[in-house]
Amino acid sequence: MKTNLDCIPCFLRQAVMTAKDLNLNEDQAQALIRRTLELSLQMDWSVPPPLMGRDVHRLIREMTGDKDPYLAKKITATERALSLLPEMESAVAGSSDPFLTAVKLSIAGNVIDLGVATGASTDIKKAMQDALTATVNQQAVDSLRRAIQDAGDILFLTDNTGEIVFDLPLLEHIGSDKVTVAVRGSPTINDATMEDARRSGLTDRFRVITNGTDIPGTWLDECSDEFVREFEAADLVLSKGQGNFETLNDNERRLFFLFLVKCATVSRMTGEPVGSFMVLENPS
Repeated sequence: MKTNLDCIPCFLRQAVMTAKDLNLNEDQAQALIRRTLELSLQMDWSVPPPLMGRDVHRLIREMTGDKDPYLAKKITATERALSLLPEMESAVAGSSDPFLTAVKLSIAGNVIDLGVATGASTDIKKAMQDALTATVNQQAVDSLRRAIQDAGDILFLTDNTGEIVFDLPLLEHIGSDKVTVAVRGSPTINDATMEDARRSGLTDRFRVITNGTDIPGTWLDECSDEFVREFEAADLVLSKGQGNFETLNDNERRLFFLFLVKCATVSRMTGEPVGSFMVLENPS
């Protein structure tokens, strides 16, 4: 996906949101907005929007002197999600279709996003409850189910902190013997890193690697060699979140994308309204 006109106000909105979220003073907030506008003049329109997002959030870390400015919010999101995990596991265990329920819960966790307005409630308790009655393309879910059953090695690309707890029921269904979980290489917005994976309990249950970048997506040109080898060797790749979709939707290998539609551009691409639960196959 290439950056388009609709992405420009989104970049600026992210800067404004960040200034408020991090309680920047007026001088800092104005400097952040001005420098974001300067970056937008220099950006490469031929690459996906998460690369500009990376530049904006590098700027934020530089200006604040904080390598992980969203850390407190990430810890809170993890704690809240972990408090709901027993309910999620119970819902999956009691479901007539545990796999479908686990998939919907995984997608529901995608509301925990400090970089994009989701068009849905960010109350994760409500998100969990709404997931149980959400509509998902059944044909796509069945195709995903078969692909997982047939695959020997699966690479699961995570998205946000807190959201990765919502991924746990699905990861448990797949099994630790066949899935490797990938997180970001270093902090960017509230995307999950190795430290967030440890805090969430993922590293206790699964093999976890990093993609080697601070891009809020998976841009293979800048990922580590180790990660690219894992990506290319996996029988199947499961990709969570819109940022991963934006950076991988043109990839030629077989992937399944699981995410909430969060903006008008992706709504047009998928043909589904903002807020929709998406299971989308990208056939090789």
